[in-house]
Amino acid sequence: MINEKQLIEIFKALSNETRLSILKWLKTPDECFPPQGEHLADTVELKGGVCVGSIQEKAGVSQSTVSHYLDIMLRARLVTAERHGKWTYYRRNEETIQALIEHIKMEV
Repeated sequence: MINEKQLIEIFKALSNETRLSILKWLKTPDECFPPQGEHLADTVELKGGVCVGSIQEKAGVSQSTVSHYLDIMLRARLVTAERHGKWTYYRRNEETIQALIEHIKMEV
C-alpha cells in the first residue's frame, strides 16, 4: 500500500526525463547495459543490478548527477541498492512499481 507522502516522492522522482529513462533501462538490464560484475573478485549474483558507472555512461551525465538521481529514486523506493566491495548495484523495486500501478487503478 502506498501512502500519500510516498506517492508524492514517486511522482517527483518520475518527473525527470533521465530518472524515468533509468527506471525503463533497469526493466531490461541485460538488453540496456553491458555485462555487470566482471570486475568483482568473487562470483556474485547481482539479480539484474547495474553499477552507477554503466548507468552514467548510458545516461550521458556526470557520475555525481546519476548518484543524486539514484538517491532520489531510492528514497521513493523505486530502486534498491546492493553493495559489493566499493561498487553499488541498482535494480528496480518491482514491489513498489506494482503497488503504484494498483494505487493508480484504484484511486486515480
